[in-house]
Amino acid sequence: MAHYFFYFLAFLAIFSALMVVFSKNPVYSVLYLVITFFTIAGQYVLLNAQFLAAVHIIVYAGAIMVLFLFVVMLLNLNREAEPHKSSLLKLIGVIAAGLLMLVIIGTFKGATVEVVGRGLDNSLTYNNQVGLVKNLGKVLFSDFLLPFEISSVLFLSAMVGAVMLGKKDKVS
Repeated sequence: MAHYFFYFLAFLAIFSALMVVFSKNPVYSVLYLVITFFTIAGQYVLLNAQFLAAVHIIVYAGAIMVLFLFVVMLLNLNREAEPHKSSLLKLIGVIAAGLLMLVIIGTFKGATVEVVGRGLDNSLTYNNQVGLVKNLGKVLFSDFLLPFEISSVLFLSAMVGAVMLGKKDKVS
């Protein structure tokens, strides 16, 4: 049964990702991107990575998509005001995308794939608790405590710096 759900989510993710590219309306493209993010989160749940799925939905489908929609609405794109691209630029874009696809195929052609973790049929199970928050917390606060604390101090200093740069000076 999980195989069918995987194939359904994979088909929906690929279809909505293609609709992001081929949709004429930028608002529809952003909404298709939200659907793509939710299907990817569903794939994370199938891989027993519930925490990663929740963070993916909160960060990408929540925060970043709101920003994308805000920017699209702020730009107020009209077909009349939008500059038209020449055929030469479109051809150059297609050639560049084709070359990128060739590079990616060439890169992965000789690569070997090692499957680690829980598969859909539970045949490769070494730890059913791999994607849970409890185990992530244990690893984060034992093996990676120093880098975690350094990054928290870095984020705090960046936040204080942003507040100081954004604060208006008082003129006496």
